Amino acid sequence: MLGSTHGTLTTDSRRARVLACGEPPGPAVHGRPADAGDLDVSGRPLYADVPDLDRFFRPESVAVVGASDAEGRPAAGITRQLVAWAERVGARLHPVHPTRATVFGLPCAPSVAHLPERVDLAVLLVSDPLPVIEELAEAKVRFAVVFASGFAETGEEGAAAQARLSAAVRRSGLRLLGPNTNLNAFEHFRDDLTGPAIALITQSGHQGRPVFALQELGVRLSHWAPTGNEADLETADFLSYFAEQPEVGVIAAYVEGLKDGRAFLLAADRAARRGVPVVAVKVGRTETGARTAASHTGKLTGADDVVDAAMRQYGVIRVDGLDELQDTAALLARARPPRADGVAVYSISGGTGAHVADLATAAGLHLPRLSAARQAELHRWIPAYLNVANPVDSGGHPVGDERGRKIIDAILDDPSIGVLICPVTGPFPPLSDRLVRDLVDAAEHTDKLVCVVWGSPVGTEPAYRDVLLGSSRVATFRTVANCLTAVRAHLDHHRFTRSYRSPFDEAPRTPSPSLRKVRDLFQPGRRLSEHAAKQLLRAYGIRVPREQLVTSAAAAVRAAGQVGYPVVMKASGARIAHKTELGLVKVGLTSASQVRDAYRELTDTARYEDVSLDGILVCQMVERGVEMVVGVAQDDLFGPTVTVGLGGVLVEVLRDTAVRVPPFGEEQARDMLAELRGRALLDGVRGRPPADTDALVEVVLRVQRMALELDGLLAELDINPLMVLDRGQGAVALDALAVCR
Repeated sequence: MLGSTHGTLTTDSRRARVLACGEPPGPAVHGRPADAGDLDVSGRPLYADVPDLDRFFRPESVAVVGASDAEGRPAAGITRQLVAWAERVGARLHPVHPTRATVFGLPCAPSVAHLPERVDLAVLLVSDPLPVIEELAEAKVRFAVVFASGFAETGEEGAAAQARLSAAVRRSGLRLLGPNTNLNAFEHFRDDLTGPAIALITQSGHQGRPVFALQELGVRLSHWAPTGNEADLETADFLSYFAEQPEVGVIAAYVEGLKDGRAFLLAADRAARRGVPVVAVKVGRTETGARTAASHTGKLTGADDVVDAAMRQYGVIRVDGLDELQDTAALLARARPPRADGVAVYSISGGTGAHVADLATAAGLHLPRLSAARQAELHRWIPAYLNVANPVDSGGHPVGDERGRKIIDAILDDPSIGVLICPVTGPFPPLSDRLVRDLVDAAEHTDKLVCVVWGSPVGTEPAYRDVLLGSSRVATFRTVANCLTAVRAHLDHHRFTRSYRSPFDEAPRTPSPSLRKVRDLFQPGRRLSEHAAKQLLRAYGIRVPREQLVTSAAAAVRAAGQVGYPVVMKASGARIAHKTELGLVKVGLTSASQVRDAYRELTDTARYEDVSLDGILVCQMVERGVEMVVGVAQDDLFGPTVTVGLGGVLVEVLRDTAVRVPPFGEEQARDMLAELRGRALLDGVRGRPPADTDALVEVVLRVQRMALELDGLLAELDINPLMVLDRGQGAVALDALAVCR
């Protein structure tokens, strides 16, 4: 029961109220580095600084420090490959070695200082790169690559060595790739391929091989950045750079850990602003994977649910396998923007069509029912007893003559269809040969996406090897699962970019008056009492029950009369985390005698449990609503995160929560609610009216403001339960826990 209610808030009024205690977001800024005016309320940049890596990928002159032509030596093989690469890209290569006059017939300088010209890039084939960095700085070399291992991936001693290397690089002014990297940046990229290219980022070179091999299927690759341990240049740097390159159509990444979560999000934001899709395998879904990845590169993998949510926020398409990375990146590089979101499944077998349609629907794809007129048209060539509503079953025979192409064209002509998927479970010449030729021809004459799943395990059939793989317009897959994953990513990406508004554009830039009100509450390592935590909430405009903190039974009786019966009484103290389990909560008190008895019992229990109190809270009792939890936690990679989920005891039993990394806007807050398995409780079940989701969203946004403004002060916040009342009546924080950093 409540003495007052909230009115219904419009979107504009909610945003105004959330931002009322601070300056509104500034205008969107696109395509430029951050400056002093582009910082959020905690002083962090809001836009990615894009490094100029042109001379790294296209150097005019290259030095190879530690070059060798001694057969059988690892450095000789690397030097040979670099010599061939330099000839291929038109770069002048200068070997550097203190005891050699020539290397592979090229004049050899005894040291960096003796180089005949200033070089753009130095490749270091030495076990200890640290002394060389200072030489490179004096020679004004712009970029360096360190192949040596034995750094952060090996433990504390190696991490210390890497820290010294990083410090030397910062002092030098050059940019460094590695250590613990390889030759992938200097591979042979085919220059006879056209169309949008894939740019590849990997922290393990071997894991990029499947994507690199796409060139053999006619898919263009433009860059490969093997980032290694990322002592300086990191995944985020290459992500930002690649997003700006006009030839790049998609960025594919294999990520074991992230050096800087915020930098990664800023880079992903830059790609999203430009509509460049990012597809990533991110290792660390399990404890074993996270531990192994960390030992490989010496970086943090992050809590997987937070990584997952952060990637979704910025449109990064996360896949699990290298085969999915390969297939999804290839599709996104080649496919044109969809004309419609509908997917049609066409097969020569009703069983195959039904199976694939079932899988496609389960994958979240929309299979619209074709119109009656379209079905009638298809039945001109397909027997009337076969289904053509979607999936379309031709029965087989029509594909052997001119009817096959007419069927494909009719499906593609339907305005509700943007993608056609045709599963071919195995070769059955001559029908399968005619079918794939018709699909390829149709794809050449439409701007819609045509996908074929070739199910044969052999893969040497001419229909597959020559016809399908020879087409740049048909997306060919070997498994239905990979096809559906790629199609879903394609449609999701374009849907996402059509409505994308950068969360960083909505981030608060100026501290609110609320921050000044609550600073005195925070002391390092302190846990706030419930009373103090509610003061924090109240300062940020989050509604709490009417309540008073009392230190005597008589005061408790007076407070109950002022708050209004029935009341709840709770022990309040900084060290009390779970009051209910300790018997430190009394509910439904309706008289003065019950209040006096409750006061005595609560103080006695506190003494027995050796719990220090700052008083007893006498609170208004709120009886009906949906119990939710809203909180703030600190993530090692991304900093403050905001969580919402089912509250009360359900939060520990069901763990039904959604998380986001601030900043984010109202749309993302509503998406968080949509992700909850128990979302129906907010819509009203078993005769209950719908809950006030607008008020819940407002609380989430206010908590986000707290997370941003109090970063560095607030370690943890737990509002549980937040009672969400019936629509139009608001939400009330019944209990709260806050921990200072």
